[in-house]
Amino acid sequence: MVFDVKYFLICLAFLITSSFVYAGEKNLPDIIYRVKPSIVAVGTYMPTRNPRAVFLGTGFVVGDGRNIVTNAHVVNKDLDAAHLEQYAIFYRQDQKERMVFADLKTTDQAHDLAILNLQDGRLPALEIGDSGKVREGELFAFTGYPIGMVLGLYPVTHRGIISAISPNAIPVLASRQLNIRMIKKLSTPYDVFQLDATAYPGNSGSPLYDIDTGKVVGIINKVFVQGSKENAISNPSGISYAIPSEHIKPLLNQKSIH
Repeated sequence: MVFDVKYFLICLAFLITSSFVYAGEKNLPDIIYRVKPSIVAVGTYMPTRNPRAVFLGTGFVVGDGRNIVTNAHVVNKDLDAAHLEQYAIFYRQDQKERMVFADLKTTDQAHDLAILNLQDGRLPALEIGDSGKVREGELFAFTGYPIGMVLGLYPVTHRGIISAISPNAIPVLASRQLNIRMIKKLSTPYDVFQLDATAYPGNSGSPLYDIDTGKVVGIINKVFVQGSKENAISNPSGISYAIPSEHIKPLLNQKSIH
C-alpha cells in the first residue's frame, strides 16, 4: 500500500477542524441553559381585552437586569391608554409563567432597536460581545419565540453560520424600486449579518450569541432588514438577518434608560 502524504494531511486537517466545531457545539447545551432565563416575550397587556395579553416579539435582558432589548418595529404601536394598555414582559421562572409591566425608554429607528425598562424586579442579564470580531463562516445560535406564546413560554433555539456580512440596503436596478425609506438607508448604510438558519417573525428581537461564551453579537431582525435588502423581489426569501450588537451599546449608554 502506497502512503499518500497529501491525502493524509487533508484527512488530518478535516479531523482537526471537525474537533473544533464539535467542541463548540458540545458547549451549546450549557450555554442555552445559561441564556434562556434572559429571554423574554415582549407584548402588551390590557385588562379589558380578550385576550388580555398580546405577543409582539422576543426580547432579552441586558445591563442591570432591568433593561430589555428588542426591535423597534416590535414596539412600534400606539398604546390604548384609555383602556389601560401597557407594554409587558412575559417569562417563565420557577416553573411558573410570569408578567411584569415595562416602559419604553428609547428607540433607534435607523437600526430598528428599542430598550424597555422593567417596572419591577430584575432578571439575569446577557453580556454584549464584540460584533466587530464576527467572521463569515462562524457558528452562532439564537433563542426566542418563533411562533409567539402559542406553546407557552418555552424559548426555542436555532443555530447557523454567518453566511455573509453585507450592507443593510442593496442598490436597486431600477428607479421605480426606490422609495423614501430605501433612499435614506442607501445614504447611511451599515453591515448586517446574514444567517443560514431560519428565523420567523416571532423571533424578531432574539439575541444572536456566541455558542462558547453566550455573549450577544447581534439581534435577529426578520422584517426591517429584509424589507431593504430584498425589495427587488416580489416574495421575501427565507434568509434571516441580524443587526450587529455594536449598535446596542450607544442606546444603553443613554441616561434616559437608567
